[in-house]
Amino acid sequence: MSPYAHITGWGMAVPENVLTNFELEKIVATSDEWIISHSGIRERRIAQDGQTCSSLASEAALKALELANVYPTDVDLIIVATSSPDQIFPATACSVQDAIGAKNAGAFDLSAACTGFIYALDMASNAIRSGSIKTALVIGSETLSRFVNWQDRNTCILFGDGAGAFVLQASQEPGGFLGSVLRSDGSGADLLTLPAGGSKQPASPTTVKNGSHYIQMKGREVFRFATRVMAQSTTEVVQKANLNLQDIQLIVPHQANQRIIETAAKSLNFPLERIMINIDRYGNTSTASIPIAVCEAVQNGKINQGDRIVFVAFGAGLTYGAALVQWSGPLPVKRKVHPARYRWFARLRSLTLRWWRRIEGWIWGKHA
Repeated sequence: MSPYAHITGWGMAVPENVLTNFELEKIVATSDEWIISHSGIRERRIAQDGQTCSSLASEAALKALELANVYPTDVDLIIVATSSPDQIFPATACSVQDAIGAKNAGAFDLSAACTGFIYALDMASNAIRSGSIKTALVIGSETLSRFVNWQDRNTCILFGDGAGAFVLQASQEPGGFLGSVLRSDGSGADLLTLPAGGSKQPASPTTVKNGSHYIQMKGREVFRFATRVMAQSTTEVVQKANLNLQDIQLIVPHQANQRIIETAAKSLNFPLERIMINIDRYGNTSTASIPIAVCEAVQNGKINQGDRIVFVAFGAGLTYGAALVQWSGPLPVKRKVHPARYRWFARLRSLTLRWWRRIEGWIWGKHA
């Protein structure tokens, strides 16, 4: 019988640096009242010097592994969903793999904008259900503040930095990942974009001068799209599992805009108190928003064992989708592990390997 893919660990990491609406008033033409009324955001976290997409992802991953009682060496696959990787290549996931000491894991990045975490969750879950792997780390991590034009009040008020991670494990116990809906509409690709920095518009003095390395968004069009597809995706994934909305204990939406969430809830006729919302304190953290919200929902007692939960999101692309899970929590184990301790072993191993490659290069170069 095919195994089920259960979420057995979860963790989040956000920068300590808080940027409030009142502080934004000092650098751009906006106000606390305007930001709250248009987005629901009161503050967001901003990465400090030295904090990167990979460092936040690694911190969240270690917390999730410790909760799941899983050694980093037991991880078979790491997927990092992000729109703000450390660099175009190598993959940020490879940096995470090295940082946490997951020496047996394959690792790659996934780019599907704010829907990326749901896409990654689907891929990891299906890999487990197929039997090709037993344990996966799915991470959403962002440092979008570094791609924001702080003079553009339409975008700089929205985005924050952070990371969230899930551990997924194979089990014969029914539950866990129950299904997903993944969709895209490329005709709206120009509605939310970061134009320069890729092969179409490589970095140049002109692209820098034009501000093409900043996030650009057509807010009204994105709002109309989002309110439609959030409700549509939720309904579709529930029906796909032969359930109805009354069978769902909680919806965890992508935290992009309070008004989008409220409009979708009204369209679904779903109680707002059964929707997890924390956008007021973190802003839009893109791929990280759903796992961060899940971590807080568990902490606040909003998620319990056996609950059926819908994750739903939309993002640039345009992408959208939803996933349905039955919550289980950590699998029973006899051991207690502390993956955070592996950080030191991983650093030592990484340093040793780098020095060995240098020595190897010197030897081969000398005898070439």
